[in-house]
Amino acid sequence: MTAENGGGAFVMIYVLSVIFLALPIMAAEILIGKRGKQNPVNSLRTLSSEASYYFKKQSDELLNRTIKVKKRFEDNEIFSNWELVGWMGILAGILILSFYSVIAGWTISYIFKSLTGSFVLITAAGSSAKFESFISDSEKLILWHTIFMMLTCFIVSKGIKSGIEKAIKFLIPGLFIILLGLAIYSSTLEGFSDAMNYFFIIDLDKINSSVVLSAMSMAFFSLSIGMGSLMVYGSYLPDDTSIFQVSSAVAFADTLVAILAGIIIFPIVFTYNLDPSSAGPGLIFQTLPIAFGAMDYGIFISTAFFVLLFFAAITSSISLIEPAITFVVEKFSISRLYATNLLGSLTWVLGIFTVLSFNDLSTFTIFGMTIFDNLDYLTSKIMLPLGGLLMALFVGYVMNKAIVKNELNANQSIIDTSYMNIKVFYPILLIIIYIQENLK
Repeated sequence: MTAENGGGAFVMIYVLSVIFLALPIMAAEILIGKRGKQNPVNSLRTLSSEASYYFKKQSDELLNRTIKVKKRFEDNEIFSNWELVGWMGILAGILILSFYSVIAGWTISYIFKSLTGSFVLITAAGSSAKFESFISDSEKLILWHTIFMMLTCFIVSKGIKSGIEKAIKFLIPGLFIILLGLAIYSSTLEGFSDAMNYFFIIDLDKINSSVVLSAMSMAFFSLSIGMGSLMVYGSYLPDDTSIFQVSSAVAFADTLVAILAGIIIFPIVFTYNLDPSSAGPGLIFQTLPIAFGAMDYGIFISTAFFVLLFFAAITSSISLIEPAITFVVEKFSISRLYATNLLGSLTWVLGIFTVLSFNDLSTFTIFGMTIFDNLDYLTSKIMLPLGGLLMALFVGYVMNKAIVKNELNANQSIIDTSYMNIKVFYPILLIIIYIQENLK
């Protein structure tokens, strides 16, 4: 997204979005999970009832409202629909994983391509032809999509400690080791200085509503905001855990990874005179292989790069499907293995439509976009920002303020600033951005 949205301008908006928007909303979502101790739907249902109790208590003590109004609070009529936000988060996670798994499957294929020397001295035309041939083959795409989903489901089916926790303990350190190694290598390239100028120097003229929305969407996606996964992980936190400290640590680590990724990619792009504005898959799967093929130790570097992408993808995919699995297990009292196989199969089937949007159904469009583009826009530009907004409003306006302050366990000024951001600033900003986007 950085290359598509103005380089340094996008990076600045992204970092600001993480600090002032994503971090408070992330803390709010973790708070809901930590307080509710259940899946996203049930946590919101439980906390809605809790909020109903406090509102009723306040009406009794301070407002002396009529019996009719108090009856509405007692029946939880006003708050009962908040659980729909949990449903939306679960749905968003499944929809994202359905196409995310397809793209992630490409990384597995490109690991093998790198190992076999497919990119050695490859030309621009050759790289483009190889990629086009790859995505036009629906059977191969389905194969890699299947392998990635099977790996995701295998890890998740083992549970939190035996599966997810063990995988993360291996994957995250491995990811950082590869990141640092590739970043050090990129710093030695001729194009490093030009790349850093492109990546960090801010051109204010390039900032518009689309750039802001893209940066916000990227911040929300990278931190898994609005998907329900943070609520699930929050439900496992001990009662004495500082939510703000946990949120800050995760946000810092995630932003560091994103910046390191830019430090890795753009020096390669500028050194080999490639186009930095190439969109997402085009840059990763068409443009970069040209550079890998021309550099010394290109086989090693390209393999490490795509292994890095795979590690990042598999850790994200776990977070995307976990909320749905947790809900199904708790709702229907079925085994985790059965729930994983059920939801994994559903996600896999949905992913087939994304596969076909690159080949057999590439001419089929809805609102002028392919199936893949529609799913991407629906989830990243609508569901995640909206889901994050609603969760923030729930914490800011519905939950008892004393409980929120106690759970956050942070400095008073930080709490007040976070409250202001999630209750006032973010809703207004999001409304303005959407109005501007629709006016276009």
